[in-house]
Amino acid sequence: MFSLTDNALDWVQQRGGGALADKMGIEFTEFSIARAVARMPVEGNTQPAMLLHGGAYVVLGESLGSMAANLHAGPGKLAVGIEINATHTRSATSGWVTAVCTPVHLGRTLTTHEIAVTDDQGRRCSTIRITNIIRDLPPKP
Repeated sequence: MFSLTDNALDWVQQRGGGALADKMGIEFTEFSIARAVARMPVEGNTQPAMLLHGGAYVVLGESLGSMAANLHAGPGKLAVGIEINATHTRSATSGWVTAVCTPVHLGRTLTTHEIAVTDDQGRRCSTIRITNIIRDLPPKP
């Protein structure tokens, strides 16, 4: 069982980001309650105009924000997204995008995180905000 004294990056890498995050090539590179970072390749995640798909930004943001909320929630709890929004301000066309997730609110039942996604030149491409609700894990059958 993970405790906050353990390495949170090891925890997220062992747990994994899920099948969709794997398919999109998302890599978690830094992880703590105060700051979580992941990156994703543009190639393979584009729309027909060869720009990073807007939904790909949202998948990256939700993957990172939900994992950060689950780290905050702790053992025996499950955080699940209940609201997400994104504003895309620039289009990435090559390389990687990097998402930095920071908490806005960390409560007992709700968390809100902001995720800033930048391109390889450090230009912001998307700003995502996610709210997660924290519940008890259901009992195992």
